[in-house]
Amino acid sequence: MPFKFNLEDFVITIVVLVVSITLHEFGHAFSADRLGDDTPRRQGRVTLWPDKHFDPLGFIMILVTTLSGFGIGWGKPVQVDFRNFKNVRRDDIIVTACGPLMNLILALVFGLLLRVLIATGALANLNPSVIHLFLQFLVINVSLMFFNLLPIYPLDGSHIVRRILSPDLGEPYYRFMTQWGPIILMILIFSSSMTLAPLIGPPIQSMVALILGMPR
Repeated sequence: MPFKFNLEDFVITIVVLVVSITLHEFGHAFSADRLGDDTPRRQGRVTLWPDKHFDPLGFIMILVTTLSGFGIGWGKPVQVDFRNFKNVRRDDIIVTACGPLMNLILALVFGLLLRVLIATGALANLNPSVIHLFLQFLVINVSLMFFNLLPIYPLDGSHIVRRILSPDLGEPYYRFMTQWGPIILMILIFSSSMTLAPLIGPPIQSMVALILGMPR
């Protein structure tokens, strides 16, 4: 079915992506700052202002892909100096995981609000645009969480796997991923119906159903 542009869908998707990516990057910056690395604070990243977290090309990609019927893009990566951590392996895992964790928190907030509205029957009295906004916050943030946890560089999952593995396995894996990961990721994205959707689609659907309290 050909994509039909809808201004309301476009605006809601952009708003959700801007907020979600901002909170994702803030999660990295805030946790690094709390764990002893002041690099994000010196670069002005421990903030909720979206302009501090957005990469111009990543934002253009969000606009273009949203106009095409699906939204994808990226924020400005948070720079971290591992030398400032007391326990590099542990603290890097925590800092990396805090990005997807922020997406999970956003998904839970809006998903559980929807669940309460459904349970109390109040959903019928709510403006359809508000319902759409809440649902987009839920679905997009669950999608961002699972997508970012894929163990492919430069996604967060690759950093976590690097630190979980022993150094003699983790470092060769990470060197391979820094070289080939972006290519693998682009193949997955542009062949999403054959690879990416079957890979993360089922867990996304299960998580959304679980949060809403619906049968899977």
